[in-house]
Amino acid sequence: MKVLIASAEAVPYAKVGGMADVVGSLPAALRREGLDARVIMPGYGFIDHASNEVESLFDFEFSHRLGVSQISLYASEYQGVPFYQVQSPPYFGQEGDVYGEWNWDMARFIHFNQALMATLHELEARAGWFPDCLHVNDWHTSLLPFMIRAHGGDGVWARLASVLSIHNIAYQGNHAGGFLWHAGVLGRHHPELAALGLTDNLLGIGIAYSDVISTVSPRYAEEIKYSYAGYELAPLIEARAADLRGILNGLDCDRWDPATDSELASNYDAGCFVSGRPPNKRHLQSFARLPVRADTALVGVVSRLAAQKGFDMALPALRNILGARDVQLVALGAGDSEIEHAFLQLDQDFGDMARAFLQFDGALSQQIYAGCDIFLMPSHFEPCGMGQMMAMRYGALPLVRETGGLADTVVNFDDGDADVGVGFVFQWQEAQAVEGTLNWALDVYEQKPEAWRRMQERAMRMDFSWRKSAGEYIELYELARMKAMSRVA
Repeated sequence: MKVLIASAEAVPYAKVGGMADVVGSLPAALRREGLDARVIMPGYGFIDHASNEVESLFDFEFSHRLGVSQISLYASEYQGVPFYQVQSPPYFGQEGDVYGEWNWDMARFIHFNQALMATLHELEARAGWFPDCLHVNDWHTSLLPFMIRAHGGDGVWARLASVLSIHNIAYQGNHAGGFLWHAGVLGRHHPELAALGLTDNLLGIGIAYSDVISTVSPRYAEEIKYSYAGYELAPLIEARAADLRGILNGLDCDRWDPATDSELASNYDAGCFVSGRPPNKRHLQSFARLPVRADTALVGVVSRLAAQKGFDMALPALRNILGARDVQLVALGAGDSEIEHAFLQLDQDFGDMARAFLQFDGALSQQIYAGCDIFLMPSHFEPCGMGQMMAMRYGALPLVRETGGLADTVVNFDDGDADVGVGFVFQWQEAQAVEGTLNWALDVYEQKPEAWRRMQERAMRMDFSWRKSAGEYIELYELARMKAMSRVA
C-alpha cells in the first residue's frame, strides 16, 4: 500500500508541536511493516537544503483563481522515508517560521492544499507514483479530503482514500469562509456542516469528508465527543463516531534512548539506572546553579508555557511547596508571557531551589528528563502528550492530571509497595489537587525509596515504540481504502 502523509510540520525539518514528532517517526515504522509511506510538507524558507540533503525534483506552473503560481518540488530522505517539500512563493519558500499571522496562515495553508493536489497530478505524470491513501493532519491539510471528493471523475482519484488525524482539536482553522471563496474553493454542502454552521471551519470540513478519522489517544477520542473537549466540533465528532479511532502516539525510541543519548552526562538503561542516573542529576543541578544534593527531590518541567498545560494550577502549588519543603525545581519552556513571568518570579524568590530557563532547548530537555525525579505535567487537557513518555523512558516519574493521553499512559502509584504504578495522577482541576499530589510524591520519594525504584524500572521498561500503533494505522488505512472503493462501486 502507498500512503502519503501530509503535514505542516515534520521532524527533522520543521517542528512547533508534537505533530512534528509523529509525522517524523510514524512513516519509518510503517515502512518497516512493508508500506510505501512518504511525507509531503511545505518547503519552508528556513530549511537548509545543503545540510538536509534536499534536492530539486521538478518545477511546474499551477493555474488557480488568483493567478499562476510557480511550484517547485524538492525531495530528501530521513530514516529511509522519502520526504517531499513544496515551495510556492510567496506562500511557502521565503519564511523564517512555520507559522505567522492568522490571516496570512489561512491563505498560505489553503494554497498548500490546492498546490498539493496539483503536485499529486505531476507526481503521477512524471514519476508514476500516486498514493492509495492520503493521511492528513490537523486543520492545515484538512481541506484535502473535501478536495478529493470534489475532484470527481474516475481512475486513481476516485479510489483515493483519506484519513484525518486530529492532534489537537482546539486548533481548528475556523472562520475561513472568505479565504476559501477568495481562493476559489468550491462550496461545502455537507448537511451536517451546514446544520452546525461549520462550512468555514477547516478541521470540521476534514472531519465531515474524510473516510476515517483518528486522534492521538483512546481517551481523547472519547473526550472530544463532548463539548468540554471537542468544542463546537463535538456534535460532528459524535456523528462520525463509528469512523473514529484513538491511536496512541509512539516514540522514536532510537532517538529517545538514555542508553545512547549523547547529551547526557551518563548513559544508562533499565538494568543499571540506579547507578547510571545520579550523575545526570548532579550535572543538571550544577548546570542550573542549584545545590548538588542527591537526597533532595528534583521536579522537572519541559513544556510550552500555555494555558492548556495547567500552570495556572501548578504555579501556586509550586510556590507553596518550595516555601515549605526541601525540594528543587528546574523548568524549561516558553510561551505565554504571564506564565513565563510567574516561573521567573519563582526563580528569583527561591534562587537556591528553583531555576527557570525561558526558551526551547532540545539538549537541556533531555538532561531534565534524565536528571529530574518527578516530571510535572498538570495539563487541563492533553490529546496524547509526549513529555510523560519521554520522562518515563528516562526514569523520571510523571505527575499528571487524568486526561487524554496522560490517562492512557500513566498508571497511578498504588500507595503501597509499588506493585502497580509508574507515576502520580490527580483529577480535579485546581491548585490544591496539584499541591496535594506533589506532596504525596515527595513523601514517597523520601520515605519509600524501594517503591520509587520499582516504579522507575517499570516506567523505563514500558513499550512506547511505534510498533503497535503502526499496526493500528495500517488497519485504519485498509478501512479507508474499503470505504473509498465502495464509493467507486
